[in-house]
Amino acid sequence: LKRIIAGLQTIIQKVITYIYDFALLFSVEKFLPFLDMFQKESVRVEVCKCIMESFIKHQQESTKDPVILNALLHICKTMHDSVNALTLEDEKRTLAALINGFIKMVSFGRDFEQQLSFYVEARSMFCNLEPVLVQLIHSVNQLAMETRRVMKGNHSRKTAAFVRACVAFCFITIPSLSSIFTRLNLYLHSGQVALANQCLSQADAFFKAAVSLVPEVPKMISVDGKMRPSDAFLLEFLCNFFSTLLVVPDHPEQGVLFLVRGLLNVIQDYTWEDNSDDKVRIYTNVLHLLSAMTQEAFIYHVDKVDSNDTLYGGDSKFLAEINKLSETVVSQILDHLKTLGKEETLKRQSQLALYFFNTILAHGDLRNNRLNQLSVNLWNLAQKHGFADTKTMVKTLEYIKRRSKQPEMSHFTDLALRLPLQSRT
Repeated sequence: LKRIIAGLQTIIQKVITYIYDFALLFSVEKFLPFLDMFQKESVRVEVCKCIMESFIKHQQESTKDPVILNALLHICKTMHDSVNALTLEDEKRTLAALINGFIKMVSFGRDFEQQLSFYVEARSMFCNLEPVLVQLIHSVNQLAMETRRVMKGNHSRKTAAFVRACVAFCFITIPSLSSIFTRLNLYLHSGQVALANQCLSQADAFFKAAVSLVPEVPKMISVDGKMRPSDAFLLEFLCNFFSTLLVVPDHPEQGVLFLVRGLLNVIQDYTWEDNSDDKVRIYTNVLHLLSAMTQEAFIYHVDKVDSNDTLYGGDSKFLAEINKLSETVVSQILDHLKTLGKEETLKRQSQLALYFFNTILAHGDLRNNRLNQLSVNLWNLAQKHGFADTKTMVKTLEYIKRRSKQPEMSHFTDLALRLPLQSRT
């Protein structure tokens, strides 16, 4: 029997080695029933993998041929259904990659509704393979953006409803994923897509979901099979998030900067590692965001979406709220710097003081006396215990002197005079 099975396998391999016309191959009446002759699941899955590898390698262009789609859905379903608790991660990755290769090759052209229906069907068939669900979310987001491109950003009632259906697909699929950073990044990405398609309340829902997920980020995460601290990943995600929040308009019923406030509360309550300064790095990035929000016109926008610069038009109450938030963030950073006053953390204190100094230099209005004095204090703190890099300090001072020669920057001349360079003796 083993020899017969091996012979049947060889037949399949020979057939797919020489026939690349998959519509012709799958229209052969006995081809799919032939696969069912492999009664041992592991053998049947190996044969299915062979067919999928050949399709991905040799199918030159995307297809919507129902003969090919039905056959390959059947083959992919066979592979998917073989996954159980004992399946190795490597095998799951291989199967997911083959199924994703198939999904990417399916295109119904301008029939976007049919395309979405296919993705909905695929989601129900392949729900146990996380990378496939991730691919489907990306594909649906791409479909929404393609609709936007075709409509040149001016949605009709029909396309607006279709895009909302795409957004809903993503919103209900993301929570089923187990990887927390995959969920966070997809909430952000899908929120950006919703925003680009003028689905403002849906975008808010994605961003709120991301904010509420941040407290659940564990201290350690598995990366390529190894446990790593999650801080660097969280820092990268939050910096990405901040750059999006600049253009997200406030909800009329939620108050000024409600998403930024929510995120700040979450960051404040998050338990950071004792030997980590990521909290300060995040807070300085928040200051970059708040500084950008005070501009009369933001440095970038989403087409056909009015951001807060348009909604508030430089309103004094709005600016006062930003200033109040900024003061809170600055005090949090200074509190952290104070905790680094012990001998073993003085080097970290010096580096962070200079990092914060550079933030104020780039984003602050140094005509403000309090801010000017703060920057001088930080400069002195950076050098206080002999840990400052002299070359860096000299270059920074030279930069300030160069800036002072630019129009409306004369106040930098006074600042430069107040920044002494200490020798490291």
